[in-house]
Amino acid sequence: MPPAKKRARSYDPVKIRTAVFTQFGHVREAVRTLTADQLALPTRLGEWTVRELAAHVTMAVETVSRNLEREEPAKPELALLDWPFATAVRAGDIADGTRDLAAAHPDLDALYNRTEERLRRKLADAPGDRVLAARTGAITLADYLVTRTVELVVHTDDLNAAVPGLDIPYDRQALAACTRLLADALAVKAPGGSTEVRIPPYAVVQCVAGPRHTRGTPPSVVETDPLTWIRLATGRLAWAQAIQDARVSASGERADLSAHLPLMA
Repeated sequence: MPPAKKRARSYDPVKIRTAVFTQFGHVREAVRTLTADQLALPTRLGEWTVRELAAHVTMAVETVSRNLEREEPAKPELALLDWPFATAVRAGDIADGTRDLAAAHPDLDALYNRTEERLRRKLADAPGDRVLAARTGAITLADYLVTRTVELVVHTDDLNAAVPGLDIPYDRQALAACTRLLADALAVKAPGGSTEVRIPPYAVVQCVAGPRHTRGTPPSVVETDPLTWIRLATGRLAWAQAIQDARVSASGERADLSAHLPLMA
């Protein structure tokens, strides 16, 4: 796991909490409309069906409530910028838990409602500096909620990709936080100043070792839209395919980011 030497940007805790509830609500409303045939469709996440993916979204949010019930660690161990690199080790457990959850809860709407009600109760008097004993490492509640925007936005995109015609909206704050966290993670994984990665309107970061620029246009520039960036960062889209489809603009000798992607897989 790369060390998080780059200082994490600050996130408005009120806006992040609102973004988590809003994006979760968008997904809940969409899942409520899905037919049995649509819920049985495959997804791009291995063997998961749409039903299992929809159940997993509640799991990603329920972890906040569950962690708030655990004994509080003495201090945080995981910085926000460490989190993207700490998730892969839990992939097997997550897959097993997701299948079990989907099987145990055929009424997804009821599952979503219970998950949201529980989260609202648990967060009502929980301060942002409360340390959570998360499976990826002890982390503050404020930071952990930022990571939930990544889970929610990424899986919203997975659901939209799996079900033809489904168009779950993206909360602007959730999309912005997800984009920024993954962009900053790239700067941690590939530190330097030779390449500027632009993801308008949410993020600009400099990364990749090499000659730095002091003014004007940097020697290498990469630009793409937020969803394309998120797909690249999470392994949903290969760099070569994004270039071929003209989803990414890349110029300069250090503009090829394929060696640094994905950040999360």
